[in-house]
Amino acid sequence: MQPVTLYTTPICPYCIAAKRLLDSKGITYTDIDVMRDPARRQEMMEKANGRHTVPQIFIGDTHVGGCDELHALERAGKLDPLLVD
Repeated sequence: MQPVTLYTTPICPYCIAAKRLLDSKGITYTDIDVMRDPARRQEMMEKANGRHTVPQIFIGDTHVGGCDELHALERAGKLDPLLVD
């Protein structure tokens, strides 16, 4: 299983929706709160090609994007294949 990393804030409804989808599939992930640790926001922006909105989601080395992109992958049946090593 590829590692999943989310850069989030606790007040973001899109972050909550992305985590809810992953939780419903039993996928474990690392949740990095960029509100509590502003230095991690800079890290997120560098990894996400300048994107500054949350969530920013990574599966392994693949930048998925945000919540909408994650749900689109799921609807298209492409999320599970991304998760496999």
